[in-house]
Amino acid sequence: MPDPLDRIAAALERLVPPPPAGADPLAHPAYVWRDGALVAARAFAPLPLAMLHGVDAQKTALTDNLRRLAAGHAAQDTLLWGARGTGKSALVKAAVGAVQGGGGVLALVEVPGDRLATLPALFDAIAAAPRAFAIFLDDLGFDAAGDARVLRSLLEGGAEARPGNARLIVTSNRRHLVTRDIREQDSAINPRDSVDDQLALADRFGLSLGFHVVDQDGYCAIVRGYAERYGLPFDAADAIQWATRRGSRSGRVAWQYVVELAGREGIALT
Repeated sequence: MPDPLDRIAAALERLVPPPPAGADPLAHPAYVWRDGALVAARAFAPLPLAMLHGVDAQKTALTDNLRRLAAGHAAQDTLLWGARGTGKSALVKAAVGAVQGGGGVLALVEVPGDRLATLPALFDAIAAAPRAFAIFLDDLGFDAAGDARVLRSLLEGGAEARPGNARLIVTSNRRHLVTRDIREQDSAINPRDSVDDQLALADRFGLSLGFHVVDQDGYCAIVRGYAERYGLPFDAADAIQWATRRGSRSGRVAWQYVVELAGREGIALT
């Protein structure tokens, strides 16, 4: 007669769904890392690079770096930091799309910020694939230096660093990723140790790109570019009034205004 514990274990195995099958790592332009498996992104539709205004130096630096990665050449892990809504995430996707459009063998893999501990499993899944991968960690930030040590180890110095065909592309509103406070030097026996610990993660990115608040002319240029692409009327005064009501000028606010404008015109944006 079967052991009761064996029967219970077998019943539980039948109730638990099998782990999801991962998508083919060579078949799709973009993926999401979800529940320990690659899932093809439902709609990867990056903006053309030409539509991103006011970030020409950042566009060139990131795209060149990703082209090197796609070609199997030395490439840097990249941190895009700065003011909210200034196009950091849009640029990551646009740069990947531009490299793919030029024939680069590259895919984007977005990883939620609360799944950093699963990155070694992702690296195992893609290490042998004959393709390069930009591992995208969007809007990342840490409240304490200790929380960032997992990522620090994966970038440099750990036994399980990312494979040669993958580089991390991180966006953050914080230049150093970790919250800093003037009081951090007050309680440390050696204040420099505290500062070094706070900066240790950002220092591991070979390419660091800053994004800054958009001025009025830059904001209008962004709106104008969108309006021309979608055949919408452009009224600078109305666009500025929209931004004034929102209390912010940024690429994000510009896009929200264009969505509003398209709605007024009865046009769907695709």
